[in-house]
Amino acid sequence: MKRKWIALLMTSSLLIGAGGTYAGFKWAGVTDNNTGIRFESTDGEQPQAISTDGLEKVERAYSLILSNYVEKVEQEKLIEGAIQGMLTTLEDPYSVYMDADTARQFNETLESSFEGIGAEVSMVDNKIVIVSPFKNSPAEKAGLKPNDQILKVDGESVEGLDLYEATMKIRGEKGTSVKLEIQRKGLKEPLKINVKRDEIPQITVHADMKQQTGENIGYLEITSFSEDTAKEFQEELEKLEKQKMKGLIIDVRGNPGGFLSSVQEILKGLVPDEKPLYQIEQRDGEKTRYFSSLKNAKSYPIVVLTDNGSASASEILAGALKEAAGYPVVGEKTFGKGTVQQAVPMGDGSNIKLTLFKWLTPDGNWIHQNGIEPTVPVEQPMIYHTHPIQIEQPLKLDMNNEQVRNAQEILEGIGYVPGRTDGYFNDKTEMAVKAFQRKMDMDVTGVIDAKTASALEEAAREEMKKEENDAQLRTAIKLLVR
Repeated sequence: MKRKWIALLMTSSLLIGAGGTYAGFKWAGVTDNNTGIRFESTDGEQPQAISTDGLEKVERAYSLILSNYVEKVEQEKLIEGAIQGMLTTLEDPYSVYMDADTARQFNETLESSFEGIGAEVSMVDNKIVIVSPFKNSPAEKAGLKPNDQILKVDGESVEGLDLYEATMKIRGEKGTSVKLEIQRKGLKEPLKINVKRDEIPQITVHADMKQQTGENIGYLEITSFSEDTAKEFQEELEKLEKQKMKGLIIDVRGNPGGFLSSVQEILKGLVPDEKPLYQIEQRDGEKTRYFSSLKNAKSYPIVVLTDNGSASASEILAGALKEAAGYPVVGEKTFGKGTVQQAVPMGDGSNIKLTLFKWLTPDGNWIHQNGIEPTVPVEQPMIYHTHPIQIEQPLKLDMNNEQVRNAQEILEGIGYVPGRTDGYFNDKTEMAVKAFQRKMDMDVTGVIDAKTASALEEAAREEMKKEENDAQLRTAIKLLVR
């Protein structure tokens, strides 16, 4: 008996974002259009009947609590609690219940823009973590990075909260601020980062033409896979092709995922039909492979850029281009999210987002929690790994702490010489601070106060925007022109 589905699944949509929800929020959802996946029985039989044996026990518990508990209990809360309990037993952070308000916000964030901090969050090992901040988002500008663990929101701990309870605390209107306390790998003390919420536009493809030794190298950055991404990609690609580019770079660094149909449409124009683009594996182990109808590869080589913020749909793209088309992947190992969810409406405005499938690479690899390894590993320079400076008191000569170390790493990364980067504020660090203050036309004190710390962080952000500092991008360009 093959693939039998509950009838209501026919009205829902596939979800393939890394965390399933974005702080801000953009849900990584995909409609079932163009995926080839069907939700009705494919062998002429009726959908499988689901046994309700044992539900009498649930009903008795419901009636007992509703009628006899010492305090009055709302029926809706009991029902939603029961649903939450069933999903919790799955131990799957991607299978969750959304009440009517959350589901409504989900639908709103599928529009052309949304409001928030512009970062996707997920539950990893029962911890709320940042999967990736969006490009040029408030989250990115504030210094949030992939794998930052959120400890508190506006001073309140997120311990014990599920993913949606935590992210609803982060969500808010444009112009308002939220203070996040985060734990970052490599730092002993938590960081306190204030983020001002803003409107996050859904322009997802950014194009450029890079020049190297007189050659044109096309560059397409995909920041997420929204409903219009495939169309945007094709339009920009055609413009670059008319300029006779020698090669193409597709950048999905920091891209947390999105619509499966969008990434599939993009791949159909890039990967020939010799191998599948990806595979879908169902609970019974049955696999369905999805192919392009493209007969010939592009006339130019392609390179993919990834990092640990590249997740889900980004990993489908990287996996297909690597395994099915043989193109190099440059950068860092990806996030590792290999499941597909379905948002199933419950009839009252709420829904359940349930994991239904695994997705596999063209060669049948399940990358869940493992990620995709780059064919050309490249680490970014130290400036890309610096941290915000937390100023509770000015940093000055002979102090020794983690904040001094953060400042020293930024100073070295932007071209000054602090003498050391171990957290001890010595005379060479003071000289470097004075040199920076002098260049920035600030009071030359050699002391890092809040104003100097802010200027250092802004200088670091500007340095990271410079193309000559992007080791991964430079490597990709060299691969295409060698």
